[in-house]
Amino acid sequence: MSKTGQIADNNHGLDDVRSEDMSDADFAHTDRAEKNRRDKAVVLARYAWNRGISGAELLALTDEVRRRLARAAGAHPPSTMETWQLAATLMDEKTAWADRHPTHPAAVRTDVEEKIMWVKPPVRSWFE
Repeated sequence: MSKTGQIADNNHGLDDVRSEDMSDADFAHTDRAEKNRRDKAVVLARYAWNRGISGAELLALTDEVRRRLARAAGAHPPSTMETWQLAATLMDEKTAWADRHPTHPAAVRTDVEEKIMWVKPPVRSWFE
């Protein structure tokens, strides 16, 4: 019995937890979540693009390397591939734009020498 004389629930507040879980699951599909995802994807895309990484190379990185890249970009690593896929798409769009506007200052990649930190060149055979 509680102090008010009512019999306490035996579910120990589990209904509240379940309703919070539902609202968390639904948050992923809200306008706010979409904006947050896009904002993070822009940060990731900008960082990777400036290092000469392509969208395909970004998606081919291991989860561990992508997490490190996100932290280096100043972003909390995304929990789903959806943000990474959006970043890769943005990078491909920026590459196409840069190819059409090669003299524009924004078309210049600023840190290409750092690409090797993230994308390793393929190992060549000794017989080549």
